[in-house]
Amino acid sequence: MTDLHAQSQAEWFSRVAVAEQMIPRISKLYRERNIVTSIHGRRLMDRSAIELIKVHRAARRNQGQELSLDLSAEILDALGRTEFETASVDIGTLAFLYRQQPEGTSLEDFIAEQLKEVGSAGSEQSSSADVVLYGFGRIGRLLARILIQQASTGPGLRLRAIVVRKNSEDDLEKRASLLRRDSVHGPFNGTIKVDRENNTILANGTLIRVIYSNDPASIDYTEYGIDDAIVVDNTGRWRDEEGLGQHLQSKGVKRVLLTAPGKGDIRNIVFGINHGDITDEDRILSAASCTTNGITPVLAAIDRKYGVRHGHVETVHSFTNDQNLIDNFHKGSRRGRAATLNMVLTETGAAKAVAKALPQFAGKLTGNAIRVPTPDVSMAVLNLELEQEVSKDDLNDFLRNVSLHSNLRQQIDYIDSPDIVSTDFVGNDRAGVVDGKATIATGNRVVLYVWYDNEFGYSKQVVRVIEHIGGVHPLVVPARREVTQV
Repeated sequence: MTDLHAQSQAEWFSRVAVAEQMIPRISKLYRERNIVTSIHGRRLMDRSAIELIKVHRAARRNQGQELSLDLSAEILDALGRTEFETASVDIGTLAFLYRQQPEGTSLEDFIAEQLKEVGSAGSEQSSSADVVLYGFGRIGRLLARILIQQASTGPGLRLRAIVVRKNSEDDLEKRASLLRRDSVHGPFNGTIKVDRENNTILANGTLIRVIYSNDPASIDYTEYGIDDAIVVDNTGRWRDEEGLGQHLQSKGVKRVLLTAPGKGDIRNIVFGINHGDITDEDRILSAASCTTNGITPVLAAIDRKYGVRHGHVETVHSFTNDQNLIDNFHKGSRRGRAATLNMVLTETGAAKAVAKALPQFAGKLTGNAIRVPTPDVSMAVLNLELEQEVSKDDLNDFLRNVSLHSNLRQQIDYIDSPDIVSTDFVGNDRAGVVDGKATIATGNRVVLYVWYDNEFGYSKQVVRVIEHIGGVHPLVVPARREVTQV
């Protein structure tokens, strides 16, 4: 028993040593060549050795076996010897595909083939895109965290400014403090410094100008060296073309993105589904809602494979700032009742909004929502009638493969755990996570349970839209298959 104990410890510390050696390689690829590495969608940047081991361990849920740290280290070394730049490289998928190759296949030749569409050093790269956050609430601060974390010296998004109304003399310090500490998502990973004289926040080397204004149409962003900016309006104050169009009157603004469902003719974008429909003429866009982003990719995958006749969406949603902490007047029905004490039945526009991204769903879905006393993470229950029969196992296998190998793998995650609960999904960066244990299938009737971090997962989708319209979204490799091919 003593020898087994010593052997177990030796094996563990050996794995820790390999993981520690991987950290500088991961960082160097990102800082010098703008190559983002991940394992089945889980980014490897800024992780500790223990966290890297956990990510490799988690791969067993996707591949049927734990991902070898040694193989990942070899892939990182091989990537370091290439000349590729600016890409999002999934180490887990590369390892999975490489193990299927004939014995003796050169790892470097294999990687060169998988990354052949990626630009090489010295080739023409996309320029950076300036981003302004108009509003600094729950979504605004999470967007800031993500943009700061993803900042690099190469092409990408640059968070240049936030625009808020000045509420007190120590407004700047309070804004920085809310960025630094978050009751749901934990402390900011890095350092933050406030310069009151220049109205700036310096966060991990990203210098953010804080602009005080009550009028979205009167700001001259070029005075701050900001031009052709993408203004992300996360206030929710304006949702139509007339209101959001005010931003375009400010000097230095190229496009406006709303972090809520848009009204009228504003195009609602769910990244992974209809972002390819954006044209140069679309100067005002919406990133839809967190629920629409959570359910649309799953519905799209199911419809392409099995066909959806009709269905009902019931969302169990964490309370939001729109509700009252204690009973008080509210213009909406039921939302005036205490959010932290009640389940509140309310409406959701997500079922209808799906049709804005997937026109074939027009008139096919109904929906309702129940607000519950949790601060973050929600669930959508999809009760669907399909055009063909399917078993629970076949349906789950399909959705698991979609989450791994399809062009929706950045949007859909899959989990099969008997003890998973809502807090386990705080910080999940996918639009939605299918709970395989809960799937019900009887003939052509299915019920799917989809978890989603309605704050962070949604914010990641928003960033992907910003990257796309800014022309800096990195190519994701290995190449992704269409849903119908998995």
